[in-house]
Amino acid sequence: MTLAGTGGPRKPDPSASPRAIIGAELRHARDRKALSQEALGELLFVSGSYIGQMEAGTRRIPQDIASQLDEVLGTGGFFARNCRAANRSKYPDHFAEAAEAEAVATTIKEFEPLLIPGLIQTPAYAQALFRAYRPTADEAQSDEFVEARLTRRRLLDKPTRPLLWVMLGEAALRQEVGGAAVMAEALRHVATLTRNHAVILQVLPFTAGAHASLGGPLKLMSFKDAPPLAYLQGLGSGRLEDDPATVTRHTLTYDLLTAVALPPSDSLALIESVAEDYAHEDRKH
Repeated sequence: MTLAGTGGPRKPDPSASPRAIIGAELRHARDRKALSQEALGELLFVSGSYIGQMEAGTRRIPQDIASQLDEVLGTGGFFARNCRAANRSKYPDHFAEAAEAEAVATTIKEFEPLLIPGLIQTPAYAQALFRAYRPTADEAQSDEFVEARLTRRRLLDKPTRPLLWVMLGEAALRQEVGGAAVMAEALRHVATLTRNHAVILQVLPFTAGAHASLGGPLKLMSFKDAPPLAYLQGLGSGRLEDDPATVTRHTLTYDLLTAVALPPSDSLALIESVAEDYAHEDRKH
């Protein structure tokens, strides 16, 4: 991957993702034109922080912006060619960019009112969800979905894993996805991750009543070399927010949730108790 006019091949970090390599090339090309992130953003009608996120590899470079970058920076089609390949994803379009940002985040804070989040799901739980979404899909599609979830989950096995803080609505514990045995296994997995210090976990109980995120799930991500992001997801849709004021507002929302959620120790006790209830129900059958 060589950027035209740079005086020869670059020597990227071999462990870096293609998106991070392209982002480094973007920074290099912008520096050659003596443009700040804000100045380049003005030419493309985007924010300077958005340019910074593309340079850091935390956000993909959309194809239309890639073409504009080539024109503004005089890079001979480099970004249009390479971003097309780098933007291919095994995730749904509405979630692909969030999943890719998640992979390089230093901190992930997630609130899920109804489901166990993908990063801490078991394969059986993920498969039961897929069957609920796509009851007529073939086995190959189901396997592909589960493998994508498992790939995301491996993020927690890395030495550089992010600080993961998950808040579950109590409904996520009570909604019986896949049957009692699947739920017992899923909740025990969450409890094990918590006991192994892989995740900070809280439960938002029904008794909390009205709370700051009744509108749905919320994910906050922070990064080493880029501004933070918020991801908001709906039914078959999702969007990343990078506007500082918007991210600050959603960060306050998460803080308000933690204030009314159960403490981690009480949350763990509740999860293990509900898991045991499911296991007992399964034994009765």
